Amino acid sequence: MHVAPVGGTAVQDHVALAEIELCGELIIAASAAQERLSLESIDEVLRVAEERDAPGS
Repeated sequence: MHVAPVGGTAVQDHVALAEIELCGELIIAASAAQERLSLESIDEVLRVAEERDAPGS
């Protein structure tokens, strides 16, 4: 078994990690909902308004 060395050459794609986190949150919200999520609910889970209102956007 090969294990990557600590502090080695592993590259982290922060954008991909953020997208994976948001997908997970969306899956959790969808599985907890009684009905289909509305577009507003999806935007809330994905924090669309926060991104739109962020300084520099």
